[in-house]
Amino acid sequence: MPTDPSTAPQIPCDSNGLSSAQAAAALAEHGPNRLPQARAAGPLKIFIQQFLSPFIYILALAAVVSFGLGQTPSGVFILLVLLLNAVIGTVQEYSAQQSAAALRKMVKGFSRVVRDGKVTTVDSEELVPCDLILISSGDKVPADVQLLSSNDLAVDESMLTGESLAVAKSAQAKVTADAPLAERGNQCFAGSIVTHGRAQALVRATALDTELGKIAAQVGQRRVSEPPLMIRIRRFTYQVAAAILLAILLLVAVMLLKGGYNTEAILLMSIGLAVSVIPEGLPAALTVALAIGMRRMARVNVIIRKLIAVEALGSCTFICSDKTGTLTVNELTIRQVLLPDKRSLKFSGEGIAPGGRVSGAEDQADLQQLAIAGVLANESQLDYAGGDWVSDGDIVDVAFLVMAKKLGLSISELRQKSAQLKLLPYESEKAFSGSLNQVGDKQYFYCKGSPEKILSMCDAMLTASGEQPLQTALIEAQVQAMAEQGYRLIALARRDNEDRQYSELSGMTYLGLVAMIDPLRAEAFAAVRSCREGGIEVAMVTGDHPATAKAIALELGLCQPDDKVLTGSDIRRVRAQGEQQFDQLVAPARVFARIEPEQKELIVASLMRQGHFVAVTGDGVNDAPAMRRSNAAIAMGKRGTDVAKESADLIITDDNFLTIVAGIEQGRVVYNNIRKVIGLLVATGFSAILLFFLTVAFGLPMPMIAVQLLWLNLVANGFQDVALAFEPKEGDELSAPPRDPSEPIFNRHIIEHVLVAGSTMGLLAFANFYYEINAGTSPEQARNLTLMLMIIFGNIHALNSRSESRSIFRMPLQRNLFLVCAVPIAQLVHIGAMYMPGISGVLQLSPISLAEWGRLLLIASSLLVVEELHKISIRARALKRTSVTPGCF
Repeated sequence: MPTDPSTAPQIPCDSNGLSSAQAAAALAEHGPNRLPQARAAGPLKIFIQQFLSPFIYILALAAVVSFGLGQTPSGVFILLVLLLNAVIGTVQEYSAQQSAAALRKMVKGFSRVVRDGKVTTVDSEELVPCDLILISSGDKVPADVQLLSSNDLAVDESMLTGESLAVAKSAQAKVTADAPLAERGNQCFAGSIVTHGRAQALVRATALDTELGKIAAQVGQRRVSEPPLMIRIRRFTYQVAAAILLAILLLVAVMLLKGGYNTEAILLMSIGLAVSVIPEGLPAALTVALAIGMRRMARVNVIIRKLIAVEALGSCTFICSDKTGTLTVNELTIRQVLLPDKRSLKFSGEGIAPGGRVSGAEDQADLQQLAIAGVLANESQLDYAGGDWVSDGDIVDVAFLVMAKKLGLSISELRQKSAQLKLLPYESEKAFSGSLNQVGDKQYFYCKGSPEKILSMCDAMLTASGEQPLQTALIEAQVQAMAEQGYRLIALARRDNEDRQYSELSGMTYLGLVAMIDPLRAEAFAAVRSCREGGIEVAMVTGDHPATAKAIALELGLCQPDDKVLTGSDIRRVRAQGEQQFDQLVAPARVFARIEPEQKELIVASLMRQGHFVAVTGDGVNDAPAMRRSNAAIAMGKRGTDVAKESADLIITDDNFLTIVAGIEQGRVVYNNIRKVIGLLVATGFSAILLFFLTVAFGLPMPMIAVQLLWLNLVANGFQDVALAFEPKEGDELSAPPRDPSEPIFNRHIIEHVLVAGSTMGLLAFANFYYEINAGTSPEQARNLTLMLMIIFGNIHALNSRSESRSIFRMPLQRNLFLVCAVPIAQLVHIGAMYMPGISGVLQLSPISLAEWGRLLLIASSLLVVEELHKISIRARALKRTSVTPGCF
């Protein structure tokens, strides 16, 4: 049942907001504004879950059979191995869970709130009832609120009401006491999204007291589905397991046909071999690999919101990047003002501090009017606090406040004398913002926006000698000249609003043109170059003037001087001609200017039709459609709206294009490490299967008994697979072309690796076992030597798996200390078991002589030679492909 809306106003609230002390007291009383999170599984629950696996059931069956056959030591050993595997799995999964929880804490929501009479930004969890908050397009409503004032407000409440269209909201709406949730037009609810407009509102309910909180309390926590990448990995694991089980059944059939093996031996061997060669630890190892990758990405300011982004980043072939704040530093400074009669004034100074000089600004009333328009058609704040200047709001608005300060104007005095009657907030589709103000006994409408939009609204211009007819050609020439220098341009206008509706977009008087500079990030040049080297194309998609966009693109090397800049007008014209013509228009373009939100989505769709795997950056509600359409959606963490972050697969916390490139590199590293772990485990399993097939084919005794197979699985793979997931980048990830998105995890390269490495280990192990048996060595000692050889093979193979193509001798050991430690520890554990009473008896181990050590090491070194030759072949083929297609990068 919905809450009676008439109860909302019963909370006594001050419409001017709370003080910091009141907010702190309310937070202590009501608690944080967050819904209870599902409790993460503790170590004990994770430990118990380790036993809920078909592979563990096979192990348990092996233990039962061992006890039933009177082999108590073997049964006890199997149970100990089962317990140790569970402990290792628990440590791995709990560590991965803790890492994921730490990353989630890095992605927080923030709200603009009035505290102590000033607008400030706080963590949304710190909101309390009676807080006065400001919401605007792109925000997620952080709590249930009552509107005090609103301006063209529309909210998407689909997650609460099921209504697919945005709902208009108004502070003046009349709501009956029994109105259903969907008809409460003067209230907004936690979790809904502001799609348009602005509002001031009082918080009425937080956390579980919100409508969303009540639903959450009723239905409990929703089930979190497994990420697609992990589903594919798990499916792949089961497919490999099925193939191995089929091979074991075939082996058992051959053993029965050849004879010479008793039922007990066949049964124990089958169970032990199945558990040994099935990569049951693969999902856990890959979970750790992904957790490590996400943590590494966080270190380079990339927060993964959806696990699929790890895979998507490695496949990215095209980045559609915004300009402001991504390729530039996002610090707009007004450098020049061009007045309508060709007068030009230059400003010095950097950042938001109002220091610097203004040349030629003495006694110029028309310049004052331009500055006043910039202050009044403005939603930002600029204050001096704590010995420093602080700002809140859009960087364009802040730049106008700084300019006013440089001209000696008092912002607070201007706003007091010119009371705001109506606000027309900036929306990208309108391309301007406006404010209706009472100045004395007159009303004036002030606006600022793109030069094209403002000029279309004007029929006069203000000069030193008064208003004159608008000289459109003159002003357009100014715009073009300044845009070609890379300036961001904003035009300003005003109108006496007598006998007019404030929403009329005509009859304005042009006040002048402001040229702002937002310098390119120094690291953007290298980042674009790295993308090109990695086979990734970069395009700038911006709402700026075409000349400005091209000047920036030329400086970055995104385009050539003769290249055409595609504009929104071009896209509108060609779109009607069909997809084929549209794709031909988009294909060569690398600079898109004056682009509308719908057009950005069309560009992304076109690139995807052309076979590109597209990543899109976004920071506003207008970017959400293109982000949802893309293969990898990247939100800006600093200036990004809640809508952009909700639509994103990953968040760049510093809004830097170089960070996107670093994220792509880390994405490739993570995926490469996943492939390395898969190759290691599957090749080891394949070698064991091959060894047993050959021994049966030649009528030899079993090369290892069941407990030895379990021990091999524990010592050869128990630590090395996870240690391999810690492998850092090799350094050439961005010099390789992107991975084909349709390429399976178990691709041609891994199959080739499994066949080469697995066959070498299996054939050499069989050859050694065959030699020992024919030399008169007892089966027990031959198995002892074979087990030692397989463990040495496993360690060499683990070290060789650090790179798919680089020589092991070119991979510094200190770069992966986990693996460097895991390999000798595994070897020493096995050597210790040979000398330890009890364990040595169960495993049928015994010390080996120096001569035997020498022979085994010589045989094992053959694997090193074979894998090095295979890597030489891989490098040669890669070099040949590069020489055949020299322009691929």
